[in-house]
Amino acid sequence: MSCSLLARGGFVGFLCCFITASTNAAPSELSIRHWAYENYTRVVFEVPRDVSPTIRYLPSDNKKRRPERLYFDLIDVKADNVKIEVGDGVVRQIRSARNRPRRTRVVLELDRYVRHRSLTLSNPSRVVIDVYGISGETKIEEETKKIKSVIVVDPGHGGRDPGALGLSDVKEKHVTLKVSKFLKLELEKRGFEVAMTRTTDRMVSLEERTAIAQAKGARAFLSIHANAAPSRNVRGIETYYLDRASHKQTLRVAARENGTIPAKLNALQTTIAGLRISENARVSLELAGNLHDAMTQGLHLEHGPVADLGVKKGPFQVLFLTDIPAVLVEIGFLTNPKDAKLLRNSAYLKSLSTHMARGVDRFLTKHESVRQRQ
Repeated sequence: MSCSLLARGGFVGFLCCFITASTNAAPSELSIRHWAYENYTRVVFEVPRDVSPTIRYLPSDNKKRRPERLYFDLIDVKADNVKIEVGDGVVRQIRSARNRPRRTRVVLELDRYVRHRSLTLSNPSRVVIDVYGISGETKIEEETKKIKSVIVVDPGHGGRDPGALGLSDVKEKHVTLKVSKFLKLELEKRGFEVAMTRTTDRMVSLEERTAIAQAKGARAFLSIHANAAPSRNVRGIETYYLDRASHKQTLRVAARENGTIPAKLNALQTTIAGLRISENARVSLELAGNLHDAMTQGLHLEHGPVADLGVKKGPFQVLFLTDIPAVLVEIGFLTNPKDAKLLRNSAYLKSLSTHMARGVDRFLTKHESVRQRQ
């Protein structure tokens, strides 16, 4: 694994690459997706195999009328004469063309640029580039000074991805959407602005879910899930924050939520080990602790003993793709008769969302107090 930093105007962005591509295979197609916001753009390049491109920055050239650019090269990946007009005020255009017999150059033309973050992911193979516009940092700073903080609530799965399948044919995607809507209402009652990654039964990629949080300058990202296990006896609530994990049960959960298998998590764990030992990881652990304690303690008082599986760390892609405090909550096991019955009960889900909101409020109140004293 190799890592480097790119800084401009006082801001620093991570560039992380791992897994070198083979150059012996026949050329294959490149697929490009992007999500554009006022001060932030995420571009995802899907490639046929794992690659490790070096992302380079070029300043503007007024004489040649060329804007600032980011570019990288791909070997044996076909993307001839692709041109995508973005025009969101941050990224002007994405284009690619063959510049050598076996090499394709990909260029992002920029309108406003402070920094970028780039990383590569596997299963499927992707290059993810986040570009932050010139007023993006100012906007985020202004948002965090407001009393009404932005919270992003992420109902797991959706659309053609049902998530875990439980007893009585209950699907995780329906349970997570229902409790997330209750959670949105509870957070709004406490004065927060809430953005949801989905409000209907639709498929949302992991990249788009966290792009929403990045664009909003959110104070917290909450990914809501329901669990499953081979044994019907397993039940309980567990809360995750991002880090490496070697525990077999944690890897099973992470693999299912990432849409892969445990054996494919090694590269992601290696990357996390090198990058996420940071202040943000510590703050995410605090958020997880406050949220989890509020849930388990509150539910215990209202509904009796709760199977508390604790706060854990794991290699979840939906947490890896954001640099704000982020947690993934498994609210119960759809494969356990007791948990499944509770998760079909609207009164229980409303109670659960109330205590989750209380935990978020406690966490952010504490950090707002600390910031005001600084």
